[in-house]
Amino acid sequence: MIDGWLAVGSLTLAAFALAVLLLKLPREGFTLFGAALVFGLAGYAWQGSPGQPAAPKPPAAEAGEQGAAMVEGRAALFSRTLPPPNYLVTSDAFARRGQFADAAALLQKGLRDNPDDLESWLALGMALVGHADGFVTPAAVQAFGRARAIDPGHPGAEYFLGYAYYQSGEVVAARNVWKGLVERSPADAPWREGLAAEVARLDDMIARAPTLQGQ
Repeated sequence: MIDGWLAVGSLTLAAFALAVLLLKLPREGFTLFGAALVFGLAGYAWQGSPGQPAAPKPPAAEAGEQGAAMVEGRAALFSRTLPPPNYLVTSDAFARRGQFADAAALLQKGLRDNPDDLESWLALGMALVGHADGFVTPAAVQAFGRARAIDPGHPGAEYFLGYAYYQSGEVVAARNVWKGLVERSPADAPWREGLAAEVARLDDMIARAPTLQGQ
């Protein structure tokens, strides 16, 4: 289930980012479109089975699909004026094949010379989560934290960290990360209203599930 959620969450983010950045969705449409994605994801959580593909696939094929979704979801959050660094391009190629350890190793090497590249830190956090089969490791948290420190106004680090926690079953942690993002976001941020609704849904979920309250 964890692996499936990784792809679902990344594709949701990709769809929103593509609509906003590439398709030039009007600002008045941000809330409606974002809310539709959030509620669609919530419905999939209740009714779908993201860990059960329609037909069995080899693990390598599944990992490749998940890696591609991760790459597209992240890249769509950036409006490029210059090509990405070569190490990021090569790392993305590894991630698209599900080779997350190789992707992470290359990113760590590239970041030694480019420590202020926000997108590379995001990519590293996601690669580390993928390498850990969807679990959020301390190293992944650190990578997302470095991304946020570079540009606190960019939602990517907390957006992806929250999804990673949610996909791994750490609902309270996901809620806390997203709540923090909502509180720090400007009132007119395009993601704020939809994410606030998702935080409210998680609050209700936690209140109804005593097992979650102990997380």
